[in-house]
Amino acid sequence: MKNILVLTYWSFNDPLIQTYTLPYLKIILKILPVRSKIYLLCLEQDQYKGDLDLTSRQIKELRDIGIQVLQYKYFAFGLKALMGWMPILVKLSILILTKPIHYIHSWCMPPGVFSSLLAVIWRKPLIIDSYEPHAESNIENGEWKLNSKAYKILFAFEKWQTKVAHSIIATTKGMKKYAKIKYGVTIDRFFVKPACVNVNQFDFSKLKNQLLSEELGLTDKVTLLYAGKFGGIYFDKEVFDLIKVASEYYGQDNFRALILSNISEENVKKYCEEAGLSRDIIVLRFISHNRIQDYMNLADFAISPVKPIPTKRYCTPIKDGEYWAMGLPVIIPQNISDDSEIIEENEIGYVLKGMTIEEYLNAFKKMDNLLKDKDIKTKIRQIAFKYRDFKVAEDVYQAIYG
Repeated sequence: MKNILVLTYWSFNDPLIQTYTLPYLKIILKILPVRSKIYLLCLEQDQYKGDLDLTSRQIKELRDIGIQVLQYKYFAFGLKALMGWMPILVKLSILILTKPIHYIHSWCMPPGVFSSLLAVIWRKPLIIDSYEPHAESNIENGEWKLNSKAYKILFAFEKWQTKVAHSIIATTKGMKKYAKIKYGVTIDRFFVKPACVNVNQFDFSKLKNQLLSEELGLTDKVTLLYAGKFGGIYFDKEVFDLIKVASEYYGQDNFRALILSNISEENVKKYCEEAGLSRDIIVLRFISHNRIQDYMNLADFAISPVKPIPTKRYCTPIKDGEYWAMGLPVIIPQNISDDSEIIEENEIGYVLKGMTIEEYLNAFKKMDNLLKDKDIKTKIRQIAFKYRDFKVAEDVYQAIYG
């Protein structure tokens, strides 16, 4: 039996738990010996409450297969978070000693602050998953200042957790060099696992849900898809500027933008007004991940509007893998993970050289050409199998926990 404590900084209903954490935990659970358990820490925010009955059923189903969800209050990273975490650390320490916990597994760098403390105090192997820069990323996207306490605390802990970790799972190969340059640490047990998806779960050949298409007003419309967040590491206003250009390129009567996000209606109206875009062009929905395939299957192409700041060379947008699994061409800025290069080299989308009207028009012209190719969906899906299938993750977790 091997019990694992997994720490995240996300709410249970956050797509990052549903699509970027739980599928991997189920893979790990299959590798572990019989009767092993995984304890998953989630930090709850009001905006992710969702359907309480559905959430309760999902948590029970996870508990039945050996994944126990622990829910605590979310604190924005900083000194207040350090204080708020004190009683949580006490409870987690009791859990570590009583269950007992054999490994501590941190998802991304922010929870690694507390994961590394627990690992060192209780002498447990620390696994850092989805290892990529967060402190510098928050500086680059304008969320933090260089002299802010939050930045100094997280950067110091990023360096420390890199030193004390038993194994590190990065999203790109470049993170090994980044750790050497930025943290002065040479990583020994280093693995690479991009944001994978269950490619077999996505099936673009499935017939489109005509009732859903009619309900959303997408029938006979050229449909652009975006599934994700706005702000932070993602463009916001620029997305609506791009959609404005698309509405003019295809014609307002022939085009719609399907946005699957928790962005507020108030912000949608504000960005539409700023872009001079009709609100009628936007079809906004916030849906559970188990329904996302039906919605994605209504789209013709997708966008991945990650800001091309330097640290995004080391990230890996999960949405790209889902788009590819559905056979969708993708519009993406340059220098995003390895994805921009993959898209450009394989001609399965368009890489924006800048967020300009001229580049948006170039992107839509490229989409027109790609969509005329009857084999393009099959070609893109093969890219998904090669770079994003869960088999990549299975091999990494087998090497660590097998």
